[in-house]
Amino acid sequence: MALEGLRARRTFWRTTVLSLGLLVLLLYWFPVRNLDLLIPMGVCPSATMVLLRDNFTGVLRLWNRPNVLTCTSWKAPIIWDGTFNPDVAQREARRQNLTIGLTVFAVGRYLEKYLSHFLESAEQYFMVGQRVVYYVFTEQPAAVPRVALGPGRQLRVEPVMRERRWQDVSMARMRTLHEALGGRLGREAQYVLCMDVDQHFSGPFGPEVLADSVAQLHAWHYRRPRWLLPFERDERSAAAIAFGEGDFYYHAAVFGGSVAALRRLTAHCARGLQLDRARGLEARWHDESHLNKFFWLHKPAKVLSPEFCWSRDIGRRAEIRHPRLFWAPKEYAEVRN
Repeated sequence: MALEGLRARRTFWRTTVLSLGLLVLLLYWFPVRNLDLLIPMGVCPSATMVLLRDNFTGVLRLWNRPNVLTCTSWKAPIIWDGTFNPDVAQREARRQNLTIGLTVFAVGRYLEKYLSHFLESAEQYFMVGQRVVYYVFTEQPAAVPRVALGPGRQLRVEPVMRERRWQDVSMARMRTLHEALGGRLGREAQYVLCMDVDQHFSGPFGPEVLADSVAQLHAWHYRRPRWLLPFERDERSAAAIAFGEGDFYYHAAVFGGSVAALRRLTAHCARGLQLDRARGLEARWHDESHLNKFFWLHKPAKVLSPEFCWSRDIGRRAEIRHPRLFWAPKEYAEVRN
């Protein structure tokens, strides 16, 4: 009996060691991020595919993308390549005689490293043929690069104070945007998109993205189940979302909407950030955590698929056909000091 027990223990440990070795090899050749591929995305009901409309392109062609999620539970569209007609969206934007604002914060080394490429790529791809005003928020107005702008396009430099920490730069953005939307920015533009500067455009980014409120699916989290999403879980924070709550995880690198809707969003986030600071708290993902809380309470009218803001570090995905915006390589040690 003792001999049989010894053999059983040896077999157990050999099997365990072999299994661990195979797991290490699997993770080496198939990184953890690729495990997302095993999670099904879900699809929209057929009835929703036929009826869902877009404010700029009319009836969406959701049936063109049957293998991805193209709608939300509150019947807002998730915009993927092939589901809309960009020409119709261009004509509708011109018919409405729109001015579209694009805000970007370029503070410290972010200005010298990223702003020029961001603006040059925007001139190539962002709202081509539309009236556009870029609003660059920076503490270094004289250092803003001169970029050749097309007809009907302007660039305005908005001075801001330099914050002590990069986290404070991120969190002050909501308050600064709220004030700007109540001033010239809010008078000049009908729709505004707010973006991070450490990315660049790589494909057409047109009026099909516009709506009263617009949220962007986070490229690293769009396939993950709700319980794995990195919402703020500290109940003391104004950004807290309880387990079992939340719809999607949205990326603060791209959000937007009408001036009135953005005023509500930025006021909510600025107020939440101020409350947390008074309590000695800081949400896990700063203003992005508060943005996600707002969109949980006030559902976005339109959601952009990860094609509209993608990271090459994730690798290839069959559903990502034509990325419109790429993250720049993250060099935090260089730009955040």
